[in-house]
Amino acid sequence: MQSRMQLESVLRRIDGRGYKAYKDIEGTYDFGNFILHIDHVQGDPFASPSRIRVVIPQKVAGFPQELYSSKPRKKGLEDFLTRQISKNIPKIVKGNRGTGKSGQISIISVGQEILNRTSVLVSDVSVEARLTMGLPARGRTILSGQAMEMLFGELPRLVEQSLIYRNLDRAALLKHVNLAEDQWVLRSKIKEMGLVAFVANGSILPRRSGVDDRPMESGAVPFKSPPELEVMVELPHAGKVWGMGIPKGITLIVGGGYHGKSTLLRAIERGVYDHIPGDGRELVVTVEDAVKIRAEDGRRVEKVDISPFINNLPNGEPTTSFSTENASGSTSQAANIMEALEIGTSLLLIDEDTSATNFMIRDARMQRLVHKDSEPITPFIDRVEELYEQLGVSTIIVVGGSGDYFDVAHRIIMMENYVAKDVTAIAKAIAQEYRTDRKKEGGGQPIRITQRIPIPHSLSLKGRKKIKSRGLDNIQYGHTNLVLDDVEQLVDVNQTRAIGDIIRYAMENYMDGKTTLREIIQKVCRDIDEKGLDVISPFKGLYPGDYAQPRPQEIGAAINRLRILKVKQESVK
Repeated sequence: MQSRMQLESVLRRIDGRGYKAYKDIEGTYDFGNFILHIDHVQGDPFASPSRIRVVIPQKVAGFPQELYSSKPRKKGLEDFLTRQISKNIPKIVKGNRGTGKSGQISIISVGQEILNRTSVLVSDVSVEARLTMGLPARGRTILSGQAMEMLFGELPRLVEQSLIYRNLDRAALLKHVNLAEDQWVLRSKIKEMGLVAFVANGSILPRRSGVDDRPMESGAVPFKSPPELEVMVELPHAGKVWGMGIPKGITLIVGGGYHGKSTLLRAIERGVYDHIPGDGRELVVTVEDAVKIRAEDGRRVEKVDISPFINNLPNGEPTTSFSTENASGSTSQAANIMEALEIGTSLLLIDEDTSATNFMIRDARMQRLVHKDSEPITPFIDRVEELYEQLGVSTIIVVGGSGDYFDVAHRIIMMENYVAKDVTAIAKAIAQEYRTDRKKEGGGQPIRITQRIPIPHSLSLKGRKKIKSRGLDNIQYGHTNLVLDDVEQLVDVNQTRAIGDIIRYAMENYMDGKTTLREIIQKVCRDIDEKGLDVISPFKGLYPGDYAQPRPQEIGAAINRLRILKVKQESVK
């Protein structure tokens, strides 16, 4: 380890030289109150910024152990500190002062969710923050004076104001950590209560816009549970909380257009994640393995058993091992359900607006006109009960146009001017009075979940092929463009970045031509839980600060959408 004075000496020596001379400052330096690791120096002012870490001994940082005494509390603390650094950077760092990314200091971007990230790590020993820094240059000439201003002025102030406990808003910090723990406890308790989702009274569900996930600023109607579905849950910090509990089974969300149906479902969909204070959805939680299902025209499907929903194709093609380069709405939705069941889910979330109509329903009139012998699709309405009865998989469906679903639903919630009402009894009475004479199609057979085994060489990255994420919904995997537009529960660009390296890690460590996709993902997630997200990094000796942890469901969805993926089905034992 070198001293701060030695770093200053090197910077003075390389002042005015070509940019590559900055490589001389790579190393570890003692700054007194913290250790600075300069792990990687960019080769060019226009390249990705240099990677640095600051490590503050816990005796200096001073965080009480009770703030990180459990996994949910530790996640909450690390999330708070990441946001604190992000908030302080514009106040402390001058920003651009030269060519390219010169003068910038940054940390991982954050949204409304509290996620496991690699940006800040807290332990009994230390607090570590991982940042990027654009080392200053004019053209490709080193500006050491400005680099020293950043390293010896701005960075220590950033550490002092963001990562030292005595300098933080302790009430806000404790609130953040306690909320993370409350959400974890709430998610555990709803399962014990036989619920799949909980929406607290007073929650603000509408968002500002389709591209702004923050709560609506004014005019939003606070959520209030219908009396019939209201339950109370006692939490460690929030105390007794009342709200709508959605039991296991089949639940419809109905109502007129623009009355809040999809808004409620969207909140439930995002309830698999914890949310920050002030989000409005802090106490909207869903079982952690819930999966949003939609039609996905044009996606590739590789050897998926979609026979529970689609059979007897006119060309005689078997559907027990169905493949296509260009799925229709109905085949893609069937594949999406079967893939979700394969990876593991206890709750399907479906919105009529993003579903294939012919997959969801075939009404009595169409049944009369087009005989079942000529229709290969068994609509979802005729399988949804069996999914629950045979597999224990619940479903929440937004329905605006098909009252036939009244017959199969266990409960029906109507949204009217953003107010939730339990209309189960009324809807069931209507179903009795206005019988459609619709006949149940297909069904009766066990719903079999066929596990598939990835063929390792199909995902091989030979030579210098790279994996690079491009925003939230795109990964360049070698020469293959992986599009994730319709994987709706992917919420953070840093989850996408992690998924790219998770696929590589899985391929290199667990894809052996014998292990199923589900088992592979379970093993990767076990490694992450035991060793942290750093384990997936392909660059040993570098410490990535830009990962956020995805769920197994999104990892599986990404692998299934790789157009180069080849699989074989597991033999039936």
